[in-house]
Amino acid sequence: MKIDIILAGVGGQGILSIASIIGYAAVKKGLYLKQAEVHGMSQRGGDVQSHFRLADYPIASDLIPRGKADLIISVEPMESLRYLPWLSREGTLITNDQPFINIPDYPSAEILQKTFDTLPRKVVINANDIAKELGSERSANMVILGAAAPFIHIDFADLENAVRDVFARKGEAVVNTNLACLNAGQKFTENILKFA
Repeated sequence: MKIDIILAGVGGQGILSIASIIGYAAVKKGLYLKQAEVHGMSQRGGDVQSHFRLADYPIASDLIPRGKADLIISVEPMESLRYLPWLSREGTLITNDQPFINIPDYPSAEILQKTFDTLPRKVVINANDIAKELGSERSANMVILGAAAPFIHIDFADLENAVRDVFARKGEAVVNTNLACLNAGQKFTENILKFA
């Protein structure tokens, strides 16, 4: 088993939390992982990306070659487009459809949608609204992680346990909100896969 993932978004959207949860669950299962340093502007609003590689055998490099990523997990739609050159022909894009407009020439919703429509394997989700309905718009990253869960090759229960462990210090309410968001994202994708 091997999966190469590009994580993308902007500073403040929780890319590091997504990486922490996947990594925590992977290590608990005895998988090997390599993560390139998070590159980009770490302050709120700057673009952020990281290469994340998982396998059941040792991994030599932490960088994913262009055209070889199995999965792009993006909390911001324009950032997902930025990293499409890394996505393999068989790869899947998981992206939030809610923009974080931080530049004057941000692409229109129509341009974003046209690009998404060209991809054979994608999950485009309004993670912000789902997270807000469940108690915290800041947990949109967990909705995105849940939406990506069916493609990560880690048992969903292990991801749930990782959410509990990673967020435990923030209290039970935060843990429960993040679990609800994770589950909502997973259900969204499972419904898409039923009809694919």
